[in-house]
Amino acid sequence: MAVTGCTQCIKYMLFFFNFVFWLAGGVILGLALWLRHDNKTSNLLLLQFEDNQAPNTFYISVYILIAVGTVMMFVGFLGCYGAIQESQCLLGTFFTCLVILFACEVAAGIWGFMNRETISKELINFYDSAYIKAIETSDSQTKQAAVAVVKVFHDTLDCCGKGSDSPLFNKDTLCKKSTDEQTTNCHVKLKELFTQKQHIIGLAALVIAVIMIFEMIFTMVLCCAIRNTAY
Repeated sequence: MAVTGCTQCIKYMLFFFNFVFWLAGGVILGLALWLRHDNKTSNLLLLQFEDNQAPNTFYISVYILIAVGTVMMFVGFLGCYGAIQESQCLLGTFFTCLVILFACEVAAGIWGFMNRETISKELINFYDSAYIKAIETSDSQTKQAAVAVVKVFHDTLDCCGKGSDSPLFNKDTLCKKSTDEQTTNCHVKLKELFTQKQHIIGLAALVIAVIMIFEMIFTMVLCCAIRNTAY
């Protein structure tokens, strides 16, 4: 027997939230693909120096986002179909998936907060190692490779050097700006780059978490109503 009255309203509200959840999964997937192929991050994270690849912690986070977006789209479709069909089995499966996703999101949020500066620190260390070699090494081949890596950082981020405590070597050739102009050091630019992206990811995660809470509530109410209607 189909649900009626207020319960039917909850049914369509659940369908609406599930549809939004499905769309949000698509947005998360699109955002992750944009982060993966963003020119600034790609230029930096694909660099190699002395057989060492640039730290890929950021890409690991992006691949997790791609997986989350895909799962969200599947779960959102499952919820929509379960709500329309008024199926306790589908809604129960949907609720279980929501709980697992919510727990994973909370765990990922805690991990991300505790390691929020790790990505920028890893790239700063990678930049510093190339920067030091470009200044100090006497090996022309190593120096040339180091200068090439450092120049990618400078051109991509429009920055130069490690800060006021270090010389800005060969500014005329390695930096876009002249020696008379104020140049932002690359440590600041790297922190800004990944802080902005982390804020975008954090805001998206917060919106998704709120939607998931409402969906869990509506799913439980609808399941109880369907069970009572059956009797």
